[in-house]
Amino acid sequence: MPELILALDVTGKKKALDIANACAPHLDAIKVGYPLVLSAGLSIAGDLEKAGLPLIADFKVADIPNTNQLICDQVFTAGFSGIICHGFTGMDAVKACVASARAHHGACYVVAEMSHPGGTEFFSSGVAERIAGNAIIAGADGIVAPATRPDRVQVLRGFVGNKKILSPGIGTQGGDADAVAALVDGIIIGRSIYDAPDPVAAARSYSRVRRREKE
Repeated sequence: MPELILALDVTGKKKALDIANACAPHLDAIKVGYPLVLSAGLSIAGDLEKAGLPLIADFKVADIPNTNQLICDQVFTAGFSGIICHGFTGMDAVKACVASARAHHGACYVVAEMSHPGGTEFFSSGVAERIAGNAIIAGADGIVAPATRPDRVQVLRGFVGNKKILSPGIGTQGGDADAVAALVDGIIIGRSIYDAPDPVAAARSYSRVRRREKE
């Protein structure tokens, strides 16, 4: 069964910390993107330490190799343990992110296909498959594939083998946690937890899909 990853895309530092700390017993990791970092700064990684969970920086890094490395180095130095990058920028750009991750004893995940409806406009006709294959050749720890399209996750699994698949799009976007639980290694849930009337209760309800439940 997969791990449960909270996509903490709120824009207030206090709200973010309150939700993270309260939901932590039901989570395996926290994913932080631009909304929170632009609001609270990269130092939010240190602020989230109390939650005691691995932190994944979802910056979907997509630039030339040198710029990618500079971005990733700052992310890992700030205290994040994982980075998400795009793969359409090419093998050399992905390798730069992977190299930074290895230098900092962290992990790198590559977006193979996105979960929103528009995600099929360009990640189609074999493009996602090629990105997934390249990600593994580049040494990435895994890919990001859409929980909103379990059939696509199954296809992409064939290209990554036993490498990890992290899957967003559960809940608000229409993805079904139970439908992809057996296909992926990490289920990413955002608004369905942090926008819920009771985030802790929401996190607890999704914890049924976890590999383990914390004491």
